[in-house]
Amino acid sequence: MATEIERKFLIKDNRWRENATGTLYRQGYIPTKNGTTVRVRLVGNQGYLTIKGLSVGFSRAEYEYPIPAEDAQEMLDKLCDRPLIEKTRYKIDVAGLIWEVDEFAGENQGLIMAEVELTDEEHSVELPEWIGEEVTDDSRYYNVNLAKNPFSQWVKQ
Repeated sequence: MATEIERKFLIKDNRWRENATGTLYRQGYIPTKNGTTVRVRLVGNQGYLTIKGLSVGFSRAEYEYPIPAEDAQEMLDKLCDRPLIEKTRYKIDVAGLIWEVDEFAGENQGLIMAEVELTDEEHSVELPEWIGEEVTDDSRYYNVNLAKNPFSQWVKQ
């Protein structure tokens, strides 16, 4: 079984932008009733279909398959809930780990998060200086939930 083990963080400043180049991502979610997540993603000219199980700690089952871009676009247009998630993803190597920084657009404009995938839940992580609050356990920050309750609609405190 494929397993995703990741931690998510907010960004506290722009130092991560040094030498960072990003790729545009568009993704949507096909509705399910049992907590399983079915995601359709278009990254440049490549489509992906991803199925994820429920999170337990930092981990969950994950299966991802490449699909034709035309199929991904059609699924995004016809099968996925709105709004779609639009973001630019930057991959940054820090101390041998690849940090993925997502700068959201559209309904989630203003949100910037970083995540790092780990080999196991006990994996020690040296946090870069630009990392802020950890939000791994805050389900509002899951992309599937940002599609249902976008950052722009959160009550500002």
